[in-house]
Amino acid sequence: MLTIIASVLLGGLTAFGVASAVVPDSSDSAPVTSYSIDGSAYRTVNLAQDNYPDFTYAAESAVDAVVFVKVTIRTTQQYNIDPFFKFFFGDQFPQSQEREQQGSGSGVIIRQDGYIVTNNHVVQGATKVEVTLNNNKVYEAKVIGADPATDVALIKIDAEGLPIVPFADSDRLRLGEWVLAIGSPLGEELRGTITAGIVSAKGRSMPNTSGEFKIESFIQTDAAVNPGNSGGALVNKAGELVGINTAIVSQTGAYSGYSFAVPSNIVRKIVGDLIDFGAVRRARLGVTMSPVTEKVAQELKLSSLEGVYINEVSKGGAAEKAGVKEGDILVSVDSTVIKSPSGLQEKVNSYHPGDKAKLVVIRDGKQKTLQVEFQGTMQETGTVLSDDGTVAFYGGSIREASKEKLSALGLKRGVEIVSAGSAKLAEAGASDGFIILYVNDQPVSKPQDVIDIAKRSKRAIFVEGVTAAGRSGYFGFAKGE
Repeated sequence: MLTIIASVLLGGLTAFGVASAVVPDSSDSAPVTSYSIDGSAYRTVNLAQDNYPDFTYAAESAVDAVVFVKVTIRTTQQYNIDPFFKFFFGDQFPQSQEREQQGSGSGVIIRQDGYIVTNNHVVQGATKVEVTLNNNKVYEAKVIGADPATDVALIKIDAEGLPIVPFADSDRLRLGEWVLAIGSPLGEELRGTITAGIVSAKGRSMPNTSGEFKIESFIQTDAAVNPGNSGGALVNKAGELVGINTAIVSQTGAYSGYSFAVPSNIVRKIVGDLIDFGAVRRARLGVTMSPVTEKVAQELKLSSLEGVYINEVSKGGAAEKAGVKEGDILVSVDSTVIKSPSGLQEKVNSYHPGDKAKLVVIRDGKQKTLQVEFQGTMQETGTVLSDDGTVAFYGGSIREASKEKLSALGLKRGVEIVSAGSAKLAEAGASDGFIILYVNDQPVSKPQDVIDIAKRSKRAIFVEGVTAAGRSGYFGFAKGE
């Protein structure tokens, strides 16, 4: 029986990235010079060659944007001391001991100012994250955010002018298309290893034994990856990022012909949310579903097995409001044909709460087009979190300040930061108990005022107010950085 080995902290999948040279359209016949991380030219290639006949451009332009990620995890081991020894020796024996574990993986530089994509399982629980670039420079990294549901994490180093890997549209990947995997299999000694393979399958899911919510629509390839490759890049022949290497299937724990990557379209959306909002704004359709089996197709007189069977529609959910009914066959979302439950998950995950889309369902043998407006999750900025009016705001939470608190601080109005959280709000310098008085120079008295002004802002949010200790304070942050 095959054992599914998701890349783990002590041996994840590798990463690779694309250099800072921009890949032009293949119709451009001019030679292109690419540059290494130290600025020296190392490759001139004519990208007009049909279908990029070899892998040299993709490999050489990507490898400098690959990083080695080393993590430190501190754990506390508790000892069960026999009561007999406690009675005679008291507390002379230690009750616990702190231990450090080392783990590693890979990452892909996606922005020149130091933003790096990796896997959640690579950095989860880490107390220290260290990044080594291909030129051997070492940086300490900060975890910006992570999304366990897709196993994507975002870290950042304090650097500028870094080489990057441009994103490709993973929906355009074709079965049999050549791809490269670049990373650090089995540790730092093999940093920058490049392997080649083809796209073996799309929309793959794997058994979920953890019980946690997962969104899985993996790209399956036969490019060789091993523990240490986790968080590494999967690129096409143009040197563009099509996926983040995440897992292998193996009986031994080593590569045996199968590897899986999170599609770049999912990664791009998750990373964008983590940068802009400090948390993932996940769209929800509100259905439970199953594949269309041959039995279902015969009963409903369907011409194919494509689509998903709607088992249940959540009351008050986006699907119910759109008119989706139990027993419908959902066959497409906008222009994307749905072939499996994982494919529907991937498509819905590309939307934000409030986005609209066209659903095509088959009901009673006839196609029906419906308009849906996706709902959000409890992490969405502006979502009500509790009965006292607390709402989510950029990774933290806010509510209208109580009369007692306002009176104690000599204020007449204001919005209290209940929790700054650990994402964008906290990074900007916000603190618990801070009273927001102005946002972008406009007075606020309730959370909706703050949300509305923030939504209207195109570039930055500047907050003025009073700390819990009664001192004037301010902080700000850019929406898109």
